[in-house]
Amino acid sequence: MSDLAHLAATIFRRAAGRSRFLIAVAGPPGAGKTTSAARLAALLGDAVTVPMDGFHYDNAVLDARGLRARKGAPETFDADGLVALVERLARGDRDVVAPGFDRQEDFSRAGAIVVARAIRFVVVEGNYLLLDREPWRALRPHFGLTVMLDMPKGELAHRLVRRWIDHGLDEKAARERAFGNDMANAEQVVGGSAAADIVVTLAD
Repeated sequence: MSDLAHLAATIFRRAAGRSRFLIAVAGPPGAGKTTSAARLAALLGDAVTVPMDGFHYDNAVLDARGLRARKGAPETFDADGLVALVERLARGDRDVVAPGFDRQEDFSRAGAIVVARAIRFVVVEGNYLLLDREPWRALRPHFGLTVMLDMPKGELAHRLVRRWIDHGLDEKAARERAFGNDMANAEQVVGGSAAADIVVTLAD
């Protein structure tokens, strides 16, 4: 049985008797959160994934604040908006509309995801879901289970460089983006997050 299958079995046990159950899938950039969350949701069946990346500030806002080069750092997200959404999702008393993120176009899409009231499992994925400082700390009580994806540092760096190359950058520019910003954000995730209920170690 795979790690994700074990994880799904754990979730089913913990969610017994509950009509709404939220799972946090956290981890550094490039660790495979989006793919893992989608696979987990498929195993759970009655599930929707919601990305933290929908709360990225728009590039125009980042430019105005001098934060464009740090995109992906905690201060480049509307963390309060994310907390408010997670609170609504946890209540499970009505349909909730959430933003998505278009990685190819590099911007958030408002109203991209509808989480129907009847949906039992919501898998929230993102870098800083377990960040142990305000306002991020307010997210944790709403999750029935928290998961941290871990990956060897060398493999993570390789994947981050490859991701930027796949987005059209040459190798030099891709390495600058990966090591100048992404790996710094990864260090914040690894060093600044509260302990997860479950750690899943990934390798390519």
